Parts: sequence; C-alpha cells; structure tokens
Amino acid sequence: MLAIASDHAGFAYKEKTKTLLDSLHIEYRDFGTKTPEAVDYPDYGHAAAQAVSDGTCSEGILICGTGIGMSIVANKHAGVRAAECTSEDGAELARKHNNANILCFGERLVTWDTAEAIVQKFLTTPFEEGRHSDRVKKIHTLTGC
Repeated sequence: MLAIASDHAGFAYKEKTKTLLDSLHIEYRDFGTKTPEAVDYPDYGHAAAQAVSDGTCSEGILICGTGIGMSIVANKHAGVRAAECTSEDGAELARKHNNANILCFGERLVTWDTAEAIVQKFLTTPFEEGRHSDRVKKIHTLTGC
C-alpha cells in the first residue's frame, strides 16, 4: 500500500498521480487534501509519513508546490527517507543509493510529463544494497553530531 498526500499547491498532480497508480494497479491510501482550497502542507505530509513510518504503507508520494516542505515534514518521522526529486535521475538515485521510501515533488517545479516519469522511475527502481546499505543504516543512527 502506498501513501499519497498533497496540499492545495500539489492537488492537481496528486489527482493525476492517483490516476497513474490506478492504471498501474498500485493500491494507495489518499491522506488528503481532498480539494484545491488552501491548506497547511504539514497536516497532510505528517499523516502520510506516519503511515510509512509505522508500516501501514510501504512507500509514499507527497506533492506540494515545490516538494521541499513535504520532504522536510516527512523526514521528521522515524524510518522515513523522503527525497525531493525534480528529475528521473534524481528519483532513480534516491532509490538506488538512499533507499528512499517517500518521493516528494513540486507541482510548481516540474511539468506533468516530468512528474509522471519521476513517479514511474521511483516505483520501478530497486535499492542497490551493497555499499549503500551501511550508509542508509547510518541515516537513522544518532552519532552525536
């Protein structure tokens, strides 16, 4: 199950992403917002990220104006590795090297064609493991820095 959420600035792309997920037969849970009326992105980003953190959902997609706010919110949750991506290459490397489990992007920064390609790349790219595994483990380990 994939978690999906947006604020008002990412609402149109969230709805398009849901259509894409339906076409790929990928189950998701929509954490809102339900309309394009102005809302606060943390309310929706926290709800979706918590679902990934607690295992209710395995991955997530968060969309706002830039993707930056949603990624900041999501990365406050234990076990979440949210990556704000503006290209297919970024999405691929976020998965391969960082084992990102939440994709964030911004409706104001990328075209829909680019967003669709980013989502597809994120969903189809596996984690490379190997030398990256120890690095990813360090993300969630406090070392006093």
